[in-house]
Amino acid sequence: MGETTTAGPGPVMGRRERKKAATRKALADAALELFLERGFDEVSIRDVAEAADVSTTTLFKHFPSKEALVFDLDADQEAALVAAVRDRTPGTSIPRALRAHTLAARVFRAEYDEQITAFHRLINSTPALIEYYRRMWMRHERALAETIAADLGAPADDPACAALAHFALEARALAGTADPEAAVNAAFDLLEKGWEAVRPRS
Repeated sequence: MGETTTAGPGPVMGRRERKKAATRKALADAALELFLERGFDEVSIRDVAEAADVSTTTLFKHFPSKEALVFDLDADQEAALVAAVRDRTPGTSIPRALRAHTLAARVFRAEYDEQITAFHRLINSTPALIEYYRRMWMRHERALAETIAADLGAPADDPACAALAHFALEARALAGTADPEAAVNAAFDLLEKGWEAVRPRS
């Protein structure tokens, strides 16, 4: 499942690519349904393969581990983050582009509330998934920081670029507040303008 953003139409896939995408989706959907029903640790790779009507060999061609089945949009998420910076409209600041990307995530759409809640409950109740999620998000953060640095002509390990990437990604955690959109906008106001510009005046 994972949390992703809306996107425009991509390139038309050939028959083979469509079949691979359909198999991958069937595996991820079957896995998530089983994990939510029984618990992650109570479901085997064989259970998932049988539910999707494929062999375990086929499953491992699409997913390197059981944990990866839960985060099937991992690569898409990272690519979308990089594209939000790299392909932004000329004249758009990096924080503004990342704000728009964050607010476009489907986690902010009411129709996904129940699914998102169940998804996060599964992750937070499973140590293996918590660790996988942590490693995945660190990869995304590193890729985003390096993209920001490249865009600015800064060193790949520039601390300011790393900080912007970190806090931009952390802003998504505010989706759990009563008004997630307002909370995310407040976070990005801070990133764009600084504390002195947004703090209440005494």
